[in-house]
Amino acid sequence: MATGRSGLLASQRREPSIESEARLVRWTDWIIGHRKRVIAVWVVVVVLGGAASAGLGGLLTNRFSVPGSEAEQGRDLLGVHFQERGDGDFTLVVQAKTGTINSPDFQRKVEAAARRGAAEIDGARAGLVQKASPKLAYVQITTPLENQDASDKTTVIRKAIGQVLGAKTYLSGAPAVNHDTQSIYNDDLKKGETIAVPIALLVLLFMFGTLGGAALPFAFAMATIPTTLGIVWIFAHFMDMAIYVQNIVTLIGLAIAIDYSMLVVFRYREQLDAGDEPHEALRTTMATAGRATLFSGMTVAVGLALLVLMPLPFMRSMGVGGLMVPLVSMGASATLLPALLAVMGRKINRLRLVPRRLLASRAHTEAGFWNSLARSIMRRPVAYLVVSATVMLGFAAMATRIDVTSGDNRGVPTTTEATKGVALLEDTLGPGALSPNIVLVDTGRPGGVWSSASIHSQLQLAADLKNDPEAQASTIQAPAVFVKRPGRPDPKQLARLEQANLVDPTGQLLQLRVAGRHDTGTAEAVDLVHRLRNAYVPAAGFRGDATYVTGAPAFGVDFLDKAYGAFPWLIVAVLVISYLLLMRAFRSVVLPLKAVLMNLLSVSATYGVLVLLFQDQLGEPVGFQSSPQVEGWIPIFLFAMLFGLSMDYEVFLLSRMREEWDHTHDNEAAVARGLERTGRIITAAAIIMIAAFSGFMFGSFVGLQQFGVGLAAAILLDASVVRMVLVPATMKLLGDWNWYLPDGIRRALRLPPKTAVESPGSQR
Repeated sequence: MATGRSGLLASQRREPSIESEARLVRWTDWIIGHRKRVIAVWVVVVVLGGAASAGLGGLLTNRFSVPGSEAEQGRDLLGVHFQERGDGDFTLVVQAKTGTINSPDFQRKVEAAARRGAAEIDGARAGLVQKASPKLAYVQITTPLENQDASDKTTVIRKAIGQVLGAKTYLSGAPAVNHDTQSIYNDDLKKGETIAVPIALLVLLFMFGTLGGAALPFAFAMATIPTTLGIVWIFAHFMDMAIYVQNIVTLIGLAIAIDYSMLVVFRYREQLDAGDEPHEALRTTMATAGRATLFSGMTVAVGLALLVLMPLPFMRSMGVGGLMVPLVSMGASATLLPALLAVMGRKINRLRLVPRRLLASRAHTEAGFWNSLARSIMRRPVAYLVVSATVMLGFAAMATRIDVTSGDNRGVPTTTEATKGVALLEDTLGPGALSPNIVLVDTGRPGGVWSSASIHSQLQLAADLKNDPEAQASTIQAPAVFVKRPGRPDPKQLARLEQANLVDPTGQLLQLRVAGRHDTGTAEAVDLVHRLRNAYVPAAGFRGDATYVTGAPAFGVDFLDKAYGAFPWLIVAVLVISYLLLMRAFRSVVLPLKAVLMNLLSVSATYGVLVLLFQDQLGEPVGFQSSPQVEGWIPIFLFAMLFGLSMDYEVFLLSRMREEWDHTHDNEAAVARGLERTGRIITAAAIIMIAAFSGFMFGSFVGLQQFGVGLAAAILLDASVVRMVLVPATMKLLGDWNWYLPDGIRRALRLPPKTAVESPGSQR
């Protein structure tokens, strides 16, 4: 094969359609001539991005909303008329040390403690003391704050509550749970990093072989991640950005930095070893590997764009942050990376960390494992195809049993005050007591809560709920439960109901609350929400357009409906756009179809792994928590991230195969040579990514474990079974049809007519 610029120009004479490669050569010449200025510009951009991102934390939020949903509309009315939001409410759990909670004196002490805590937040109110068991009482403390703001008040509220004589207090509720478990979450991440980072670093240093080479991905990441966070800082001034966007940017930024740097540096070394002088080697590298990174960046961006189009603000914000990473990385790959290589030249091979012989052998793949594997697959493609496809389809079949949940307190460590309070309620009333269902009714006129029709409807709804097997009858609260006759109650009773936030000051709106026996994300809790909306509320006679079922269980239902209502259509859009991009990149209608199908197979198999390890409890022996459901955000985030990252490997592999096909027009040689040249790169990048993602798997939270396992399993299956075995076996069997591009599409893409030797089935 010809090398250097002469080799590239020879290739262009044989295949004049690769005009983009010629443009990249001219672009690379410009970068070489202005390399120091390019680096200087990036330094300025990084400094500005770093300075902006330093103030990013204060702009981020963990606010969760489902715009347009019934639960969201109900919460908005709660905020306006009752000065509460639901997600910022605390629950004070009080356990009697001696005796029972039934004495009026004990209940007065509990009520006083709850009011002391509520007094620390403007607009907060302590509700009625409710009985969970003879020795356990609890009080809801409603607040007008968002979850994170309320969480920040946890410590001062606990101090204000103080001690209750003869009892043990636990301040719980969603804000307190978040406050108490945040330190555990941070410790889990640190523990994971102490394991994952050294492994990833060792593999990185071993694969690059020199400090000069290993410095490139770090320089790339140090440029792209702060720059992206700086852009996120700009967006954060115009839209809500989730607090986890920094984690997403760092994770994807590191993955892309390693992938792109490894592909480009290995190709650059290959050209140097072939005898090219440094600048000629760089031109060829950018026209081949550099071009591959640009198309790869486009496909990664398309996958992450799925999140931007989701009808949920927190997902959109994560998508914006994630989308900026490949876009910035494409810019760095086209400018910073070649500029750094132009400055370093042959110094890329200095400060060796592995023996010279091993480093030199990586430029020659005519012998060794990847050569042997490629030849073996070419000899027995059917056997390899059947075995690899069986493995992947077996895992993918398990994905049909995946059961998603909106998330709740299951799997949260019970070692903190807040989670101990949750556990006490779980053992008595059930976990649903912490986050009750709320039925908000607008009667249409001041004082309407006390009308005969309203009292009758409230009592009817309460009666239906008492007969429901999921509803906890003792937790039902509504104005009519305490005032059973029409007409405005006496001032003392009215003040008590207003204090409990069961009726607004005008008497026009009311709340009915009821806790379920199961946690908010369970199937039982979901079914209760549906019965409330579709059966009990209509049967009670409330106006449908003025009644809203809200609260944590209802938000969970609306979140899943919104998210998974849009998800399938966005998947279709991602697949279609990716197909069109790859059709231009590979100049084939077959290869991009195979690529998107293989990616779908990889993601589906990953879902199957989650089902086996968590739902089927096969992960328990190795320390994973069992869970009957997978958290609902995980399949969506996994698809968005993994579709792009997996496509990285596909583009790297097929780009090299396409290059070899352009030179030889021999399908078997192109497939084998492409695997030989990229197998080591893809495997090394996958090992580093698996090590990095494994940090999530060592946590105490089942959601993080599921996310980490999903990422690691997907990369492992994709880089080993799919790209290294299934893809080359399939391409061997497809033969010259791999490179088929109809004349009409070729003309639409402004490519020259095909030569006779390119026609499928042509004889050579």
